[in-house]
Amino acid sequence: MANVFEIESQVLIEKASVELKKMEVMKKPEWANFVKTSMAKERMPVNPDWWYFRAASILRKIYLFDKPIGTNKLRNYYGGRKNRGHKPNRFYKGSGKLIRVILQQLEKAEFIKPVEKDGHKGRIITGKGKKFLDGVAKNESK
Repeated sequence: MANVFEIESQVLIEKASVELKKMEVMKKPEWANFVKTSMAKERMPVNPDWWYFRAASILRKIYLFDKPIGTNKLRNYYGGRKNRGHKPNRFYKGSGKLIRVILQQLEKAEFIKPVEKDGHKGRIITGKGKKFLDGVAKNESK
């Protein structure tokens, strides 16, 4: 039986985003059509379904991360280098608002839950979230 660790990440994220798009809880806000995903980006995403790809990617990242993971770590992960012309490039974090809203939607879907473990606050994946991702991976491996 295939699971998240045995399937290619890009394939898993694509299939999970299709499943997340079908869910009523995971709706892209209207303002998401006009925002950049990071200060390092010059333009907004081209793909109209980028919200669901990002949600699937965040869910996969929480699944793989063993400890509670918070918004700040995810902002670092989704950040990038900004081209500043003749000045040296500089790293900028990703958008925190996008990540927070997606995390709140995933909590409503009961895929993740907030916890505090050993002084670290963040979110971990629930059994329902593991079952969802493993089911997507299992369907893809067939």
